[in-house]
Amino acid sequence: MIVWLNGAFGVGKTTIAHRLCELRGDLRLFDPEWLGYMLSSNLDGLDIADFQNLAPWRTLVPLVARGMTDIAGRDLVAVQSVLVEDYWHELHRGMLDQRLDVFHVVLDADETTLRERIARDDIERDAAQWRLDHLDGFVRSRKWLTTEADLVVDTSRAEPTDVAQTILATLDDRVPAISDR
Repeated sequence: MIVWLNGAFGVGKTTIAHRLCELRGDLRLFDPEWLGYMLSSNLDGLDIADFQNLAPWRTLVPLVARGMTDIAGRDLVAVQSVLVEDYWHELHRGMLDQRLDVFHVVLDADETTLRERIARDDIERDAAQWRLDHLDGFVRSRKWLTTEADLVVDTSRAEPTDVAQTILATLDDRVPAISDR
């Protein structure tokens, strides 16, 4: 099983992912972005604006996720904004081909809240302008994202622990924990 946290850059995906892993010990964090960094660094000298545009990234993510679950014996929480619908479908098919159940969660927030969170993020201060520049992409993708999601959670006024508990409650209703299988 892979719980995929999707949504706008700055919506709180990483914070929520950490809370999920803290609240439930059978979950392990998986950040597909590291595969993008690996590909980008090995393709230096080429103009790569977004590693998600690289077909090998979309192929590797499901394979690595499967390998991680096999090695660790735990379900995964993936943190990655995927705003291109075709890319999401390709990733989703790849994960299903790898026998991974996918629970697609879209974390949402109103634009004012997103801008405020981005402005006060002291951990990834250098990412602020990039996140703001990509906010319109999320707004354009919101309709298909919320349609494709198994769960949409508005994080605008919710605390991270409450959001994580909402996700876990919905997940528990859907599928037993890996230790129960």
